Amino acid sequence: MNITYEIKDEKRKVELPENLVFGRIFTPHIFEMDYDEALGGWHSPRIKEFENLSLSPAAMVLHYGQAIFEGLKAYKQEDGKVVIFRPRKNLERMNNSATRLCMPNIDEDFVLNAMKELVKLDKDWIPTKQGHALYIRPLMIATDPVLGVRPADNYKFLIMLSPVGPYYPEGFKPVPIMATDKYVRSVRKGVGDCKVAGNYAGSLAAQKEAIAEGYTQVLWLDAIEQKYIEEVGTMNIFVRFKDEVATPPLQGSILPGITRLSVIQILKDWGYNIKERLIPIQEVIDRYNDGSLLEVFGAGTAAVISSVSKLKYHDTVLKLTEEEPGELGAKLFKEITDIQYGRISDRYNWLETVD
Repeated sequence: MNITYEIKDEKRKVELPENLVFGRIFTPHIFEMDYDEALGGWHSPRIKEFENLSLSPAAMVLHYGQAIFEGLKAYKQEDGKVVIFRPRKNLERMNNSATRLCMPNIDEDFVLNAMKELVKLDKDWIPTKQGHALYIRPLMIATDPVLGVRPADNYKFLIMLSPVGPYYPEGFKPVPIMATDKYVRSVRKGVGDCKVAGNYAGSLAAQKEAIAEGYTQVLWLDAIEQKYIEEVGTMNIFVRFKDEVATPPLQGSILPGITRLSVIQILKDWGYNIKERLIPIQEVIDRYNDGSLLEVFGAGTAAVISSVSKLKYHDTVLKLTEEEPGELGAKLFKEITDIQYGRISDRYNWLETVD
């Protein structure tokens, strides 16, 4: 397939606010293509003006929830080169989500090329301020105007771009999180390991309650025994004990994060005893009480690394750090962002250059 361009010729002036809020501004262009089972698959790939979609009220995505997405970032490095962080892993994960929801797979090489073309077109919208980047949001939805529970025959795939500042208004400062056993996020063999829109809708009630108590995010426990920590709403979780760094294993109920994967690789190279294992919430509390819990941090595309200032579970509050992030979290944040912004060499070949 060849990408067509349906764009205006004039150059638009880029005006980004000083305090760039995450996910509120979008670049002028978008990539779009459609899938029709009767026509043999994906067709009509195009880069066009960013505009509202036209969908039937009967579109199956609105009724049965066939919607998946990804999130990744492009950076303008200090020498002016534009790079995307580990996009192939995101597109691989998107196909895993598509397969689970009976949606068509994308050609990962073709979509990566389309992504690069879109980023290249709107590269002037990439902010250069520390902690800022161009957020990339691929999205697939079912568009059949049909009422009836079955996989759709027609889909729309989009890539949109958004210049962003830090995900948390606090910036790179520790955030408070609250563990809950009132709700569950997902179960093994469900869709917890997929980036499905419904996963996030189902998390909102718990997040709203956490925010009302002064906490930024929810730490989810496993759905069966309600005793093992799993992930935070927007990131994977890591716990640093005196003798190891532990993170929950991928057993089908948590998202296999790209930043999580990167953190594990870096920690192994640094010689840390990194373990993917079940972590009971009671162990976290007990080891806080005996002094062998050193820090807790999250890892995800939006925030990169986010240290946890305090963790609440029922009436127990673990006070971990106040103003400054934990030592290892800060070190990891610097290492990953130094790679992303080109301040150190990309020894892992994680960056895709936008020509």
